Amino acid sequence: MSLKIILVRHGETEWNKILRIQGAKSDSPLNQKGMRQAQDLASRLENEDIKAVYSSPLKRAMNTAAAIAANQCLKVITEGALREIEAGELEGVTTAELGMRFSDYLTRNGAEKRIPGGESLADLQERCRGFIKQAKKNHSGGSIVMVSHYFTILSAVCAVLELPLENIIRMRMKNASISVILFENDTPRLETFNDTACITR
Repeated sequence: MSLKIILVRHGETEWNKILRIQGAKSDSPLNQKGMRQAQDLASRLENEDIKAVYSSPLKRAMNTAAAIAANQCLKVITEGALREIEAGELEGVTTAELGMRFSDYLTRNGAEKRIPGGESLADLQERCRGFIKQAKKNHSGGSIVMVSHYFTILSAVCAVLELPLENIIRMRMKNASISVILFENDTPRLETFNDTACITR
């Protein structure tokens, strides 16, 4: 029996538009474009045999998950482990003010280096990995959706591919994108990455 984990990055927020660092303490809702993207995602996934929809507790993820779950006649299950990285002192700073991409900042001193007042990529990956392990125990097959955030999803992808976390600087993930991890005989495979083909608006 195979288990498909569909990782969905939330739709656009106003902070995404202006490249402002949006960690776990920034509870921004989707903007109008983001709400349209959420509906597109719901339409894309409506024919999937989805057993459960999990979401980060942050509004931008919950808004996205709500649209997907409604199409499946399911309730959103809130999961704190799926929240974005704790950005600490960098919460709300723009990448222009930082002088580099946030991913470059996170990896320049190694994935174990914590953001002042926040957490490291390694911390983030550990909590995300723990939740995926539990989800595999709770679901023997079918598909489950996890609506989450940029660094949370990339950390999960690196775990599945057994890549050092520093490799996130070589990856890009758009808002409202879909990535799929398939577990067959307990072996994980990345089937889809950063798919935005369904986003029409």
